[in-house]
Amino acid sequence: MIFLSLNLDNDFISNISHLPDLVFNIIILLISVVLAFLLKAIFYRLTSYYRKQEEFSFLRSIVLYLSKPLNFFLPLVFISSFSSLMRLSAIERGFLNKAVEIGLIIAFSYILINLIKVVQDFVVSTYNLQKENNLKERKIRTQLQFLRKFMVALILVLTVAAILFSFEGMRKIGTGLLTSVGIGGIIIGFAAQKSLGNLLAGFQIAFTQPIRIDDVLVVEGEWGKVEEITLTYVVLHIWDQRRLILPITYFIEKPFQNWTRISAEILGTVFLYVDYTLPLEELRKEYDRLIDNNKLWDKKVKVIQVTDTKESVMEVRILMSANNSSDAFDLRCEIREGLVSFIQKNYPESLPRTRAELTEPKNLTQKKS
Repeated sequence: MIFLSLNLDNDFISNISHLPDLVFNIIILLISVVLAFLLKAIFYRLTSYYRKQEEFSFLRSIVLYLSKPLNFFLPLVFISSFSSLMRLSAIERGFLNKAVEIGLIIAFSYILINLIKVVQDFVVSTYNLQKENNLKERKIRTQLQFLRKFMVALILVLTVAAILFSFEGMRKIGTGLLTSVGIGGIIIGFAAQKSLGNLLAGFQIAFTQPIRIDDVLVVEGEWGKVEEITLTYVVLHIWDQRRLILPITYFIEKPFQNWTRISAEILGTVFLYVDYTLPLEELRKEYDRLIDNNKLWDKKVKVIQVTDTKESVMEVRILMSANNSSDAFDLRCEIREGLVSFIQKNYPESLPRTRAELTEPKNLTQKKS
């Protein structure tokens, strides 16, 4: 069977060998592309089972992410293999070989970038951020996001360098630059000082982690969650759907609040300003009733105290705990509304009010007598 197929191939080549050079070369190119896509179709067919899986698997992820790169890589491989059969001049052959070489470099880089996405899928499936206590998951995901962006940038830089150094002229220029690396290094160091500072700050944040993905921060007076950490900036998702963009060096150089640095648990505070006539024991009973029946409370902290006394009102602080900042905000609002309604309904005279005492002047009293 193999001998027969070889004879058929030889017969086919001999039959088209009398064609004009351009037509012959086009046929060879078409054969290369058809064989490449035939091999891709076989691969796609053999892996169809894994593509239908919903849960993560390495084979499924590899099939999904390598599908597009193979559309470029396989045809270039076959063209490179069959290019010796083409009728080309020395200049044309050199141009074709260089174009195929550059294409293979780019296609291989594309494959490497997509393999990074395979690793990312594995980490994302293993470390799920939807958990209640997701401190470890946020730590891993922060490092992953930064390293992925760094590796992609590194691959792109190396790809451009490989393409440039594939030309003889660029090799000579590179050799000349290496001889003056001392002066060049100083110049590049001054020119790229800010970029290098951002890159080093990114590494510091990725591994020391003053902030992580999904951390709750208060920055520049804004409350929000860390949505993205890039090589140069951080995206903060503000509670009202705005995005605050900050340079990554900001979190190294300036102070900010991180509400989820150690854990997602947080204490919430409500302040009430009421008249001195309000019975505190009744207020405590109502607070216990409200918070015990609230699903947002994590059943760890509930305190009510008079924390200050002013001329006309006393300050009552209500302290409560929740699993995360979002729950704490909603819990504070519900408790605040419940206690205000309780005071309005049962002790309206204990709402804040201003007292005044009216007396007649002494001179006017003496005249009347």
